[in-house]
Amino acid sequence: MIIKPRVKDFICLTSHPEGCKENVRRQIEYVKNQPKVDLGKRVLVIGASTGYGLASRICAAYGSGASTIGIIFDKPAHGKRTATAGWYNTAAFEEIAKADGLYAKTINGDAFSQEIKAKTIELIKKDFGQIDMIVYSLAAPRRTTADGTMYSSVLKTVDKPFTAKTLNLKTNEVTEATLPPATPEEVEATIKVMGGEDWADWMHALKDADVLAPNALSIAYSYIGSKITYPIYYEGTIGAAKQDLYKTAENLRKEGFNAVISVNKALVTQSSSAIPIVPLYVAVMYRVMKDKNVHEGTIQQMSRLWHEYLSKDNPVKDDEGRIRIDDLEMRDDVQETIFKYWDIVNNDNLKQYADVEGYWNDFYNLFGFGFDNVDYDADVNPDIEIDLVK
Repeated sequence: MIIKPRVKDFICLTSHPEGCKENVRRQIEYVKNQPKVDLGKRVLVIGASTGYGLASRICAAYGSGASTIGIIFDKPAHGKRTATAGWYNTAAFEEIAKADGLYAKTINGDAFSQEIKAKTIELIKKDFGQIDMIVYSLAAPRRTTADGTMYSSVLKTVDKPFTAKTLNLKTNEVTEATLPPATPEEVEATIKVMGGEDWADWMHALKDADVLAPNALSIAYSYIGSKITYPIYYEGTIGAAKQDLYKTAENLRKEGFNAVISVNKALVTQSSSAIPIVPLYVAVMYRVMKDKNVHEGTIQQMSRLWHEYLSKDNPVKDDEGRIRIDDLEMRDDVQETIFKYWDIVNNDNLKQYADVEGYWNDFYNLFGFGFDNVDYDADVNPDIEIDLVK
């Protein structure tokens, strides 16, 4: 079939197998051209098919020569429906990694479930014995706990409505959006989904099964962001979940785990595109950081995390013990310029003060579109297989 992008609201309903492969290939080539890093050689990536999780798997494999197990939750092609981007990304990564002589196996299923935890532990015992590093990079809208209760996360404020500028992704116009406050039950549900409980469950399950190497590193990702987005992130339901994540890291360390949080930069992701106000902030931030020559994409972020922080004996951390790979985004001169542009950006000067083209380019790249060396008029087979762990 000939696959073109079909965008609805903030999601692309189609993905391109050759474009996703090109996206993965470019990230691999970037890491191959960086110095090697002495880090974990047996790595588990929970949430490995897109974004920071995929980039982490690539950094582990090609930056450190690691054998990797990836946990994904993606769908293959079915009838006229293409597979998800994560499915094509994983297929491409496995194909390239295995051709390069690297161990790469993938488990497809709900990482929140006991079933997937048990299957992962079984594979680690069989193939590795123990693992040296765990990357926890889940971004899911809902979670079913062991007792069968399903919780759904919400993107809301905590105490009162919040209205601010946003980029209408249907029209590429600056408009206003209002986020309503969450109920206490919605806040709690969001913490259940996006907080640290499942990360802790994974670490306890791995420890109880004796598959953790001594002082195995476990890292989870977060975002704090600019004061512009504080009512959504830092002070909103997501912020409440991230506070729980930070507390979890602290508790895991008290239990003897080598647990670390990395606060990453804002980027165009499938999840961030769904959050009102954030697309405009990201587009303005892209403009500022590109003008100042400090912009980084996903793979550049993770590569720097591997080189400048995770491979160091005593990496620089903030007062709460977190790695701040968002340091360039949060630099004073960057934030001051973002605030200046934010106050004056409107439909008449949008292209001057916001990199909308860069935003959309990154958005389409997520689904395998927009690469100049991929023929999008060619007939391609959407049925790409992955040799998944049964």
